[in-house]
Amino acid sequence: MIKYTAQTLHLLESIYKQINFLIRYEKGNFQSGYCLVKDRRIVVISKFFTTDARINCLIDILTEIGLDPQVLSSEQQKLYQQILQQVNNPK
Repeated sequence: MIKYTAQTLHLLESIYKQINFLIRYEKGNFQSGYCLVKDRRIVVISKFFTTDARINCLIDILTEIGLDPQVLSSEQQKLYQQILQQVNNPK
């Protein structure tokens, strides 16, 4: 089970940094709360979101874009595996 804490948010942000995606928290009219520009590798998330909502957005995007877990550190890989398990086996 993933804990929705600031530490988890920072770890998710480090995963995006590792795979060369830029995360920006900005004001905007996003239907889903975020915008993904794949060709420029930019993720824009509403700056008004709470930590929980930001984590949920980053998880949604991460499962959408996919990645090679071998490029991640062991701590990042552990979180990524937890995300995949949570997505594949929702409660």
